[in-house]
Amino acid sequence: MEVKSDFLIIGAGIIGLSIARELKSKNPDKSITILEKESDVAYHSSGRNSGVLHAGFYYTEDSLKAKFTKDGNTFLKEYCKKNSLKINECAKVVVANDESELASLYELEKRGLKNGVDVKIIDEKELEKIDENAKTFKYALYSPNTATVDPIEICMHIKKELKRDGVEFCFDEGYAKKIDANIVLSTKNRKFYFKKIINCAGLYADKIAKDFNFSQDFVIIPFKGIYLKYGKTDKPIKTNIYPVPNLNNPFLGVHYTITVDGIIKIGPTAIPAFWRENYSGFENFNFKELGQILTKQSGLFISNAFNFRNLAFDEIKKYNKKYFVSLATKMVKNIDKEGFDEWSKPGIRAQLLNIKTKELLQDFVVEGDEKSIHVLNAVSPAFTSSFPFSKWVVENYVGEVSE
Repeated sequence: MEVKSDFLIIGAGIIGLSIARELKSKNPDKSITILEKESDVAYHSSGRNSGVLHAGFYYTEDSLKAKFTKDGNTFLKEYCKKNSLKINECAKVVVANDESELASLYELEKRGLKNGVDVKIIDEKELEKIDENAKTFKYALYSPNTATVDPIEICMHIKKELKRDGVEFCFDEGYAKKIDANIVLSTKNRKFYFKKIINCAGLYADKIAKDFNFSQDFVIIPFKGIYLKYGKTDKPIKTNIYPVPNLNNPFLGVHYTITVDGIIKIGPTAIPAFWRENYSGFENFNFKELGQILTKQSGLFISNAFNFRNLAFDEIKKYNKKYFVSLATKMVKNIDKEGFDEWSKPGIRAQLLNIKTKELLQDFVVEGDEKSIHVLNAVSPAFTSSFPFSKWVVENYVGEVSE
């Protein structure tokens, strides 16, 4: 069987869905097919993330993340309210552990203000009014616009809209290989003909891009993120509480998140994973990927590029529940440590590595030409940024489709 469409999108995560939405809005008469190896949308990163709508103060002014996060936050809030989807406007504070972290705290405020984000430095008394249980050293950063949503609910709603507008979904049918410039083969041995292909395959985006002669300098290194849920009935915190991050890497550290349902959780980890879907045990074990990823990780470990060796040791320690909880309890005055009693569903961060410079890419990365477009580094805050980011991808990479 053959499937023909103007646009073929690989991947039904938030980026694939939002790009399809933008394409349909601009090209209502063009046909769009979404190829997805799972049985529904948001099976991987898009459905396993924290659900936080970030405000946009972590990112340097010249970055794509800074360009899209603030507007994405506003857009998704409005989208949720318009469509009666769940949202928890719980805000967020970033707290300092000691004097050495205050400079980074002020740097975050500086970045936020340059990005047009509503953030401000507050003292301990002001912090107590926001959340009397949050603890900081002298000062904290307050972000009133941070919120939490249900990522799967949002993705399912977008899918419903896209189906209504005539977008075709091919589930349980992933990308297998490129045949020529305008044809790819699916895992069910169906041929998909297209005028333009848009690769939003997340954990596999680099592999697919290489079939089209892109991602030559990049490879995805997976990192496993796990949260611990607080199972008691009391509500010891009122807002999301984050530590001051290490601004030299893309991870934000163990923090408190309040979900749309009011559940408190701590995390995530950023533990190096050994294959792309290494969620737990030997689930989805892939021997070939194990060899490839261990080779890359071994090189990073030996060279200690971007402090990988120390990061790996620190993150692996988080498998110890007592140690993991201790990182979070530093940020609050009182909480029952025994209340953290359930591990959440793990997620994998599809983190792009520049194999030449041995740097983790902090910003979104897109490559492409007139036939194919490849979203290579759609990591946090990609969910928050998804709508304006997708508009930018369509305007700058997709362009027009000839008849």
